[in-house]
Amino acid sequence: MGADALDLETARAAFEDSTDFTVGIEEEFALLDPSTLDLVPRFEELRDAAAGCDPVLAESIAGELISSEIEIRSGRGEDFHTAVAAQRDRRRRLFALAAERGLALGATGTHPWADYRQQHIIETEHYRRVEEGLKYVAWRNNAFSLHVHVGIRGADRVIGVCDRMRPALPLLLAISSSSPFLDGRDSGLHSARTQIFTKSFPRCGVPDAYGSWDAFADYFGFLIQTRSIVEYTQVWWSIRPHPAFGTVEVRICDAQPTAPESEALAALIVACVAQAARDIDEAVPSDDLPRRMIEENMWRAVRHGLDGELLDLSQRVAYPAPEAIERLLAWTSPARSELGLQIAFPDHNGSQRQRRLLDGGLSLEEVFATTVAETRETYAPVEVNK
Repeated sequence: MGADALDLETARAAFEDSTDFTVGIEEEFALLDPSTLDLVPRFEELRDAAAGCDPVLAESIAGELISSEIEIRSGRGEDFHTAVAAQRDRRRRLFALAAERGLALGATGTHPWADYRQQHIIETEHYRRVEEGLKYVAWRNNAFSLHVHVGIRGADRVIGVCDRMRPALPLLLAISSSSPFLDGRDSGLHSARTQIFTKSFPRCGVPDAYGSWDAFADYFGFLIQTRSIVEYTQVWWSIRPHPAFGTVEVRICDAQPTAPESEALAALIVACVAQAARDIDEAVPSDDLPRRMIEENMWRAVRHGLDGELLDLSQRVAYPAPEAIERLLAWTSPARSELGLQIAFPDHNGSQRQRRLLDGGLSLEEVFATTVAETRETYAPVEVNK
């Protein structure tokens, strides 16, 4: 069994002992040749370099499937503000090390033109298992995302939070969409990442509503008993309980081209999870909508992002997608007030900005270069001596 092997009784105990609203942030970046902006397989080089010169960074980076990708992790913060402060420090360290090694970093949900057939799977037990189990599905998944962990105390409560978060997932995806380009062309989608990952991997996307830990554990017990999985991270849902950390992990969002967008999304996710927990504690009624209805909004988010319409599933009417931000902010107002979360988004998200540049006459390469510059300037701002 790997390090992520799942003992259900141990997992239950981890959630019973967890702490509400701790936060962990995980951001994935593409490793790029600064001249061509092509993907380059140099994760192992960066990992080893960090181990030799920066112990803080070495503990904070991780591999993610392909060797032209790197993940940076904040570690556990006692609240959102602590996690963001840690993540900013680790970003600065990563971007500095990458620059020293002649690398650039990209932060969109997909690389606009990279050939997945030329990418290399990293040498770890987990990803060897992923490649062996999934083959083409794993090879095709060259994608970059933002994951946010939020601590939740109580095994039944963590399942209740995941259940209540399901209708919010497409809204978060629409807000975060940053991957309109794939395979050297405009895909016509706003989140091509979601299409090649969420719609391709098994045990992925919007989970069922389980209602209780026992129902959730019964399903996982079935997966383990039948050797469908041997570790819990082989369930790639867009939201999942994470027993190792005692958290709800929200995995729906594309990577964000700018640091302010990434931080705003992370704050909104924390607010949503906290509000869902608050609603459970206050016995606010909730409908466990069937996945087929939520999937209608998922497709709208994938296809049109914030340029289209989403569905109010309770009222069964459409509304302009940009209202998703207002709706989530309105719902989470009590939690945001309690946690001191100030959230603001730009007028247009990553996919909208990229497509508008393309429509304005820039080439795909020029659009990506502009986006990579945004990433460098915001994730690792140059400090000006005063």
